Amino acid sequence: MIQSRSQRDDGPSRPTDEAMAARAVRLERLFGKLDPAHLPGWLRPTGGETRWPAALAVLVAIALQLVLPPKFAFGPRWLLPLVELLLLCLLVAINPVRINRESGVLRTAGIALIAVASLANAWSATLLVRQLVHGGFADAGPLLLTGGAIWLTNVIVFALWYWEGDRGGPAARAHAREDYPDFLFPQMATPEMVHRDWEPRFVDYLYVSFTNATAFSPTDTMPLSRWAKMTMMGQSAVSLLIVALVVARAVNILR
Repeated sequence: MIQSRSQRDDGPSRPTDEAMAARAVRLERLFGKLDPAHLPGWLRPTGGETRWPAALAVLVAIALQLVLPPKFAFGPRWLLPLVELLLLCLLVAINPVRINRESGVLRTAGIALIAVASLANAWSATLLVRQLVHGGFADAGPLLLTGGAIWLTNVIVFALWYWEGDRGGPAARAHAREDYPDFLFPQMATPEMVHRDWEPRFVDYLYVSFTNATAFSPTDTMPLSRWAKMTMMGQSAVSLLIVALVVARAVNILR
């Protein structure tokens, strides 16, 4: 039986106009012939992302550090959280609404803020591991709360590192200073599936940090640069150590 033309052509669907246009964008960009106005949002200058998601995450991290038992704090329990709060206030005062102002002072303050938060959480995690190794914690409740607070702070801290490091930071991304990303998000590989104005924001990096801390490996977003790979590897190692020791000790206590 002779099939009709429409039946013979029935098979894998043809690429949509949007998909073909996206592929043309990639080819034209490779040859340098594309008008910047037609580039995806993450490759062209934009207004910058809003400050409040990252600021809120920092405040949550500070709160988690303050609720930890004093024996897990670096020096006076208020010292490093106060330094973090002062640095956050400086960043908000200089660039309050949208992160689109490039400045050496802002860049230094942002990195210093994340470094101080990292120091505070690393100190707490080290003391927690030491307590667990020496048989500390007689009650599973405080152990799980302490371990959970340190683990969640760790997720926030690494999200801030990814957010601040990718393509020179949020301000540099707003001005499209760098063409090559440190993290390959799914939206970059399949631009036809998202709005052309899409660009990574803090919430995207928070998701990357959370999934890396739970799966102990990258999930849908791949690290491209060496520093990104090493940072994700370090986060996975810390997360695995905290989870394994806390859960093992809690199960032993409950028995």
